[in-house]
Amino acid sequence: MKKVWIGAICSVLFAMSAPLLSAASTPEYSIEAIRYATSPGVPVDELVVGGPKDEKVDIACVVWLIRGGGHTILFDSGFHRDTFLKEFPMKDYLRPDEAVKTAGVAPEAVTDIVISHAHWDHMGGIDLFPRAQVWIQKEEYRYYTADAWQPGGDHGGIDPEDVQALVRLNTEGRVHLIDGDNVEIFPGIRAYTGARHTYASQYLRVDGNPPYVLASDNVYLYRNLSAHLASATFSDADHAANIANQARMIELAGSPDRVVPGHDGLQFQKFPTQGRVAKIK
Repeated sequence: MKKVWIGAICSVLFAMSAPLLSAASTPEYSIEAIRYATSPGVPVDELVVGGPKDEKVDIACVVWLIRGGGHTILFDSGFHRDTFLKEFPMKDYLRPDEAVKTAGVAPEAVTDIVISHAHWDHMGGIDLFPRAQVWIQKEEYRYYTADAWQPGGDHGGIDPEDVQALVRLNTEGRVHLIDGDNVEIFPGIRAYTGARHTYASQYLRVDGNPPYVLASDNVYLYRNLSAHLASATFSDADHAANIANQARMIELAGSPDRVVPGHDGLQFQKFPTQGRVAKIK
């Protein structure tokens, strides 16, 4: 009987301590936004569905640097090929590997790149970081390395050279396919899907005190959040799902102020900024 009581007490103590152990094992990550270029004069209605047609904004082109737990992670990788630059002229461009150096990180020190989606200005820099493992949604990888280039497919905004680089990295064992929604890819960092900015785009929640959601293009601007208006998506029929996911992001972050949009230059005003780098947390 004594052994039974001791066992029961130990079980209770273990159950009580498990959340504490879990919390202790989750790193307190730092997050920085790094602006590597600016795209001037973009019509707001191309970013905010139902937004004003006569207003234009300069949008920031950004990668996010997450550090902690032995990882140096980039969320998105920018671009360095010029396929789309005639259509989307840039100013203040600095190649993403050089931009990351302004935050004190050498390109070879980046351990991981999480790709939100396969558009040229988000996936185009994966070959600039020679030691990084690349993480992308399984369905995003499948679609843009296969179906998108078949009759009836949609590869708008996708650079063929980026796709070739992605496939090459996969043959080198450096690509990891994330299978679906609400998947923990590092301790305390989870990937979420749900709306189709591209075929299977994703966003991240970074645990901590407090947590943050990095939306990438699943939310273009803070205005999307405040006005409850969709971002441009893979399918016009997906606008309602995009708005629903914005609400989900706010819930995951605990506040709309902790949802970081993909292209809003205001993040470099909301957070302490030095040069190209904004300290989010």
